[in-house]
Amino acid sequence: MNTRLSTHHAVYVGSFDPLTLGHVDIIRRAATIFDRLTVGIGINPDKQPLFSPEERLELTLSSLKSFENVEVRCFKGLTVEFIQHCGARVLVRGVRTLSDIETEFTMTLANRALDPQIETVFLMASERYTHISSSLIKQIAQLGQGRTMQKLCEFVPLEVVEPLIGKYRSGLSPHSTGLTVDWSIPSKESGVFDRQIFRRNNGFALAWTAWMGERSPV
Repeated sequence: MNTRLSTHHAVYVGSFDPLTLGHVDIIRRAATIFDRLTVGIGINPDKQPLFSPEERLELTLSSLKSFENVEVRCFKGLTVEFIQHCGARVLVRGVRTLSDIETEFTMTLANRALDPQIETVFLMASERYTHISSSLIKQIAQLGQGRTMQKLCEFVPLEVVEPLIGKYRSGLSPHSTGLTVDWSIPSKESGVFDRQIFRRNNGFALAWTAWMGERSPV
């Protein structure tokens, strides 16, 4: 890989199904460190997400609209290739526990083997968010009653609360989609970061990043 990558540009990836306040905390802190931060929403064909790629993109965009130097994109394929496509040199990862660190260590070595230019920066989760995970939030939204449901605003952005509750109240099963993603990378000269372009087709064959792992990043 001979392309010059920017050390001022970082990428933070995850499934964000849904986006949590733990994710937002990492994004907020990373956005103060780097001039530009790209949030990459990965699509895994082997999983049944609660929210479609389009829904996750819209929820993430609305939740992060106050961050001027943050852009949001959906992607398919390897994380390393997505970072290269963005022209970034830094991958931001959030860690909550010691077991997270062990997993991230393996993933970092694999990414370095694929592209030695890319460095990984780890941000420890803030104490108030160490217990938050997307799977926990889904359980609360599905099984919680009364005041428990009202507590969701302590786990996810306000923009996510109503759509999250609506998924379970409407009796919808986890989302299965036939969407594919068409990368639309804007030119640096334009200064405009367009939303991802989605195409519908009959076949669903999207490659998931080999190094994302099974856990949800904080």
